[in-house]
Amino acid sequence: MIIFISKFTLGRLDVTNRITLIDDDLNILRSVSIALESEGFSVRQHSDPQIGLQDLLDNPPDLAILDIKMPRLDGIELLRRLRRQNLIPVIFLTSKDQENDELTGLREGADDYITKPFSLDLLIQRSRAVLRRSKSISNKVSKGTDDGSLIIRGNLTLDPARYLCKLSDNPVSVTVTEFLLLEALVRHPGHVKSRDQLLDAGYNHDTFVDDRTIDSHIKRIRKKFRAIDPSFAQIETLYGVGYRFVEDQA
Repeated sequence: MIIFISKFTLGRLDVTNRITLIDDDLNILRSVSIALESEGFSVRQHSDPQIGLQDLLDNPPDLAILDIKMPRLDGIELLRRLRRQNLIPVIFLTSKDQENDELTGLREGADDYITKPFSLDLLIQRSRAVLRRSKSISNKVSKGTDDGSLIIRGNLTLDPARYLCKLSDNPVSVTVTEFLLLEALVRHPGHVKSRDQLLDAGYNHDTFVDDRTIDSHIKRIRKKFRAIDPSFAQIETLYGVGYRFVEDQA
């Protein structure tokens, strides 16, 4: 496995940013850990995914970076088990021939993915982008402010101050990206949002994903809502254009 190392150095992050890295490739564990630690991250690493999962649950970090293809417990199943108890941000490391795994990972709640081989600078940049979003949400929650800015559309309620979502008074567990995409649609019901517009809403400008990622997130949001209300159909697809939220169903 080749990892490209750039000569450029990115600005450092506070050492309190904790990352757990899980990959069965010891060379990747070593090189990525060294690069992240040199940029101010605190890194825990595991080559055994089952031990790594238990560590994620016992000592939740600020970010998890997971390989997909691992023995005994692959990254997709690891993420599924993690998401039952924790919504910490997750970045997947994938191979070029694992496109279906990338889409499955996003549907299961991954926040980003990086294709191997990759540059360490790119991984650091993506990690910073995901951490910034997560930190922004944590700051809002810790302040506990309530400015009355709830967004209520029929039986759907969004609380942007705390990134909370309810459908028919039932809490819906959504990831950071899912909430941002949903908020972009719900704020202006009936207005069509293109995939590019939703990419801008859900990701920082220094995060590079394609528009298929949006499709995966929308499918996951619908699945979560339909688990509560099987008739949910308020997020409409306009093929070749984008998506829109409608308050009243015909």
